[in-house]
Amino acid sequence: MSVTSILAAEGGYQEFHLRGGEWAILWLAAAAALLAIAVGFVLMKSVLKEDEGTPKRKEIALAIQEGAWAYLKRQFKTIAVILIPLAAVVFITSTKIVKPGGDIALSFGLSGLWRTLAFIMGCGASGLTGYIGMTLATRGNVRTAAAAKTGSMPRALSVAFRTGGIAGMFTVGLGLLGATTIIMLFQNTSSAILIGFGFGGSLLALFLRVGGGIFTKAADVGADLVGKIEAGIPEDDPRNPATIADNVGDNVGDCAGMAADLFESYEVTLVASIILGVAAFRSIGMNPALGLVFPVAVRAIGFVASASSSPGSSRSSAPSSLPSATSATTTVPARRPTRAGSASARSSSASCSHKS
Repeated sequence: MSVTSILAAEGGYQEFHLRGGEWAILWLAAAAALLAIAVGFVLMKSVLKEDEGTPKRKEIALAIQEGAWAYLKRQFKTIAVILIPLAAVVFITSTKIVKPGGDIALSFGLSGLWRTLAFIMGCGASGLTGYIGMTLATRGNVRTAAAAKTGSMPRALSVAFRTGGIAGMFTVGLGLLGATTIIMLFQNTSSAILIGFGFGGSLLALFLRVGGGIFTKAADVGADLVGKIEAGIPEDDPRNPATIADNVGDNVGDCAGMAADLFESYEVTLVASIILGVAAFRSIGMNPALGLVFPVAVRAIGFVASASSSPGSSRSSAPSSLPSATSATTTVPARRPTRAGSASARSSSASCSHKS
């Protein structure tokens, strides 16, 4: 078979047989995905146990949480309207999958149905990752500021790292679990179904990342125009109501959008490597089933290595050599009391910058 014929068959029926070793790898990858989700919940619980600080910080954090959730809820409603016709397009553009001997592996109806369901599953996983990333960022920022205020910068770093790690764990867990499940269910026709899964994740990431970025910059410029230019007050001053909108933008763009974008990158590269892996292994005369399971095995090993070496997995593992906030006050002048709330709000960037 020529290379052209092999590559042309990537989205159709892939002729191979999963043996005991390949099945073992798939089950281990599924277990690693479930473990990643479990680690995400453990990190979430540990972050939410941290102290939120003063009532003023809680008030500002609550305002940011409400604004971020209002934006995300409105955006999801808009996406749902667009999702319905796109799901119909995914179904219509599907084709029947034929075996090399001429027998039908999946009819047009079944192929379209399963690909559309995979598309919706990819959309849901990407949206869920973005929602979790934003929700934990709006709750982790105030806890990071409270930990830093107590004089323990290693503890503040640990809170921020764990907050960012939650989105990373759910990205790995949902992406790997979705791809592995499709492979185990559809096997030889999984390539055609995985295309829908990857497209769904990309669609949600596009809306969350681009839409959140536009909102972020609009709120940032608007807050600067009203505050610094018209009212003559410093940037991010709590006396400027637009500061809340600015911080809402930081969360919906840099946290929800980044989390969905990270899931899309993880998922699409995994799907592409699975589809191309089968064709590549067949082209060099090796068992194509190995090309199918190799990418998921690499991702599962990557999760285990990342989770076991993460310095944010426990509070005690944060580097104790970092200078404390108390010692830093000898060289850095203290902020005015009116800016205390703003410090809590702006700490969201520490929670959003980490990628697991």
